[in-house]
Amino acid sequence: MKWTPVAYAYDGSFAGFLSCVFESYLRREEPMCFSAPEEERISLYPERSVPTDAARARRVYASLAVRISPAGQALAARGFLTCLEERERLLYQFIRLGYQRGSALLRDLTDHRVAALHRAVRHLNEEAHKYTGFVRFSDQGGVLLAEIEPKNQVLPLLRGHFCARYNTEAFLIYDRTHRQVLLHDPRGLPGGENPGGRRWAILPAEDFRAGAPGEEERAWRALWRRFYDTIAIEGRENERCRRTHMPKRYWNCMTEFQSDGAEALPGAGAAGRALLSQAEEL
Repeated sequence: MKWTPVAYAYDGSFAGFLSCVFESYLRREEPMCFSAPEEERISLYPERSVPTDAARARRVYASLAVRISPAGQALAARGFLTCLEERERLLYQFIRLGYQRGSALLRDLTDHRVAALHRAVRHLNEEAHKYTGFVRFSDQGGVLLAEIEPKNQVLPLLRGHFCARYNTEAFLIYDRTHRQVLLHDPRGLPGGENPGGRRWAILPAEDFRAGAPGEEERAWRALWRRFYDTIAIEGRENERCRRTHMPKRYWNCMTEFQSDGAEALPGAGAAGRALLSQAEEL
């Protein structure tokens, strides 16, 4: 039986994408493209909006480990976090092939879809690893705040590292690219499975702006920049090597490459506390 080509509109979440996979098998439809709310796309195929169904998404996610492999399940989950062009379409094809071929598909790098997914996930992992050393925090009213501009959605991968490293601190890491914030509160956030509640959450933050640093924070930033400049050896400067180990696209969010004037953004230090309050309402 031939499957009907369609275009799916979904909420942009991983659970929403898995709901689309379930819907496609239920209705015998082959999605030719996927569109999230923030994407404006015109399709020649009949378009249907697929609501996110948590139960269906869990069934599809569990099936990936059984019918492909646990490694295939992890590859699909991380693949959704990448900046790969048309990633939903590629992931859908990967899942369809995986259901047919099982775990052997993961080793078939001659398949352009499998190879592209492996490359994209490797790029995601490498970017997340770099950010474990490139994130710079500032004190904003008792909350540590950092901003990043990643290509991929790295916050889920950074969560474990920074929540363990700063387990006694309240902190925020704001992803400017995807407008999301990783929030951690050592007191615990209501709604978690453990008695103390969750300690972290990844929330949408459409209009987030950091407050201007206070005098003490400015002093610490000046000391950090002075240390960075002092340990440099003028006779051994190698800009090419420097950019290899610390690519320039990361510099915009790093304290040692900023000036106080550039850091003083409109807003208030209460931004962190406002997001903490928002998480407590979940």
